[in-house]
Amino acid sequence: MRFLSIFILFLSLQTVKSQNQFVPDDTPYKTALETAKLQNKPLFVMLYADWCPHCNQMKKEVFTDPNVMAFLKENYVCAWKNIEKEEGIALKDKYNTKSLPTFLFIDPNTETLLYALKGEMKTPEFMTEVKYALNSKMQLPYLEKEFLADPSNSTKFFTYLNTLKKGKDRTDLSIPTHIYLNTQSDEQLVSETNWRIIANGVTDIKSREFQYVLKHQKEFAAVASQNRVDRKIESIVSELLRPYVDNLDTINYYKQREVAKSIKLQKTDSLVFKFDLTLAERTEKWQFYKKVTLEDTQKLVWNDASFLKEIGQTYLKHISDAESLKKSIFWVKHSLELNDSYDGNLLLARLYNKIKDKKLALQYAKDAKEICAEMTWSTKEVDILLAELNTK
Repeated sequence: MRFLSIFILFLSLQTVKSQNQFVPDDTPYKTALETAKLQNKPLFVMLYADWCPHCNQMKKEVFTDPNVMAFLKENYVCAWKNIEKEEGIALKDKYNTKSLPTFLFIDPNTETLLYALKGEMKTPEFMTEVKYALNSKMQLPYLEKEFLADPSNSTKFFTYLNTLKKGKDRTDLSIPTHIYLNTQSDEQLVSETNWRIIANGVTDIKSREFQYVLKHQKEFAAVASQNRVDRKIESIVSELLRPYVDNLDTINYYKQREVAKSIKLQKTDSLVFKFDLTLAERTEKWQFYKKVTLEDTQKLVWNDASFLKEIGQTYLKHISDAESLKKSIFWVKHSLELNDSYDGNLLLARLYNKIKDKKLALQYAKDAKEICAEMTWSTKEVDILLAELNTK
């Protein structure tokens, strides 16, 4: 009887779960494509992954809504593809998908992309977009044709670009951006409209437009702001280097690093410095990490208290020679001059302990405990260190 009760409860929980979570069917892509042709409807494809929280939230909140599903089934033939399975992998590669979830609206006769969306949306926003996707004058092929017929027209360009970026990453915006910008002289680039276009669509660090920005920062700052110009310069360096760091591609990273360093600005040198350290940490190249920090910490991140402490933590864990550790102590001390903190004092105590300077280790451990007491925080961590030091 007890087993039967547990079994019924299990079934009930499974029923509730299924009611609150959309479970996509796995109709083969070719079948869905042929059905869409026969029914003369566009094909709607959701690309997802089981581990993607935004995908799961859409399944839970949007696709459990009967009105959403009724509209999709009436106006589209639908397919749901996991990007970790064969058909999902092929579609992800075919349509150059880099974000999840992605929603593709496809002409079944030509497999042309009519519209695309990416990211998590609430039901009203999603419904607005799937209705837009049915309007031929809001679809990508029409907007692209209108733009290419008059590529110097900034209004037509922005209409196309704003629709394109709903479902594409920034690198996919580069081609139409450069088609438009090629209609503009160097002098014409310095305008509020063209700055917006450069800021949104230029991703190539070697491009004419970005190199012009580098050489005429004051002029662009006058139509935008220096802060926006700085952010663009930093973002384009990040876009250049981050993929190689993420993929641990050291060969290509060091090639592109030289391109980034050629900008010769402190803000980009500082960014490259941080990427160097991230790559060194992920590949566990501690000698290189030490070399880079010893050369450039004071020059490039001297006023960044948080980053100085991060470097100190890395030295504590991975660097052994006393002279280098003393240098890291100097950096962490400066971080306390910028911002006195519990974690900074505790880090100094541990660094001094590592080089066997018990007196100063005790001093900074006591300072850390004093801050804890003032803030009414737990002193457990620093008490363990003090106990260790007092037994030596």
